[in-house]
Amino acid sequence: MQNTEPFKFTIEKADTMTNARAATLHTDHGDIPTPIFMPVGTAGSVKAVHQSELRNDINAKIILGNTYHLYLRPGMETLVAAGGLHRFMNWERPILTDSGGFQVFSLAASRKIKEEGCTFKSHIDGSRHTFTPENVIEIQRQIGSDIMMAFDECPPGESPYDYAKKSMELTHRWMDRCVKRYNETEPLYGHRQALFPIVQGCKYPDLRTRSAHHAAEKNAYGYAIGGLAVGEPTEVMYQMIEVVNEILPKERPRYLMGVGTPANLLEAIERGVDMFDCVMPTRNGRNGMLFTWNGTVNIKNKKWEHCFEPIDPTSPAEADRVYTYAYLHHLIKAEELLGLQIASIHNLTFYLTLVGTARQHILAGDFASWKASVIGNLMRRV
Repeated sequence: MQNTEPFKFTIEKADTMTNARAATLHTDHGDIPTPIFMPVGTAGSVKAVHQSELRNDINAKIILGNTYHLYLRPGMETLVAAGGLHRFMNWERPILTDSGGFQVFSLAASRKIKEEGCTFKSHIDGSRHTFTPENVIEIQRQIGSDIMMAFDECPPGESPYDYAKKSMELTHRWMDRCVKRYNETEPLYGHRQALFPIVQGCKYPDLRTRSAHHAAEKNAYGYAIGGLAVGEPTEVMYQMIEVVNEILPKERPRYLMGVGTPANLLEAIERGVDMFDCVMPTRNGRNGMLFTWNGTVNIKNKKWEHCFEPIDPTSPAEADRVYTYAYLHHLIKAEELLGLQIASIHNLTFYLTLVGTARQHILAGDFASWKASVIGNLMRRV
């Protein structure tokens, strides 16, 4: 692959008891300490959260944008005229974009997959569009993300073996075409861009092994693990991570796509994953679910109506503005927009604090014992 190392990835400490590691991704828009969680900014916005809050309260080092949604709205003409997504949304830190492959999976009722690519109907106005490996790379060049994803098909987690195999083989052919177009094109906005191939293969170890080898042969800057947390049992997800990470180059970053709960993150970090994204902190927050060091809280429950204790006071999210369980219960029940904002900021800050604390314990050499001491509480319902 051309420009096989557009950025540096420096591993500072590898845990001796597990496969966890603390590292830093060096990009043109800033350094990213790993393990890292990336807030999801689907259409150029992390829902209910202002960019200043992402920078100053949550301290997000990188966010994720969605190629499918950005392509449809505001569209490439607008983004190119603005000078790319960074300038359009006033975000000077790194951005990762997915390729639209998950939308191929989620739009099953309105798309057709062929060798050339995927034709789909817009969820906005029903207009028809086609994504190919080539134009997905070109779209991500126009978006200007620091890290781009190869185009893939993401089959359901319980897919039968024959379908999973055909889907994986199609993903490999698309991957090869993505790499070719990546090598034929250049960044548009003066900063470097890296391409991550995506490993597929559903819940089948032999398919995951084949896919990881195919991806590793691309000598890419980093690699993504896709097609997990889409219906398969949690233990199967962990098994597939182990299979894949035994093959993917240890000197490159590994990104687990669309995962997951706080416990999922710690289990994946233990197995050598560096990067995560998930809509869970913001989506669940908007529906009244809070993640805390003591477990998961449903703030809508009446038990919080007269609880005037601060929400998870160990979290920096509440350092300068202490909100009580009772106040947030009231806001969410009253459908006040401020409630969505507070819950989203709280959950994102908790996730960033969680991976940051994991990093500290990897560096200190006691990650395994720390993880064992906290994971039980993280899985509780309060």
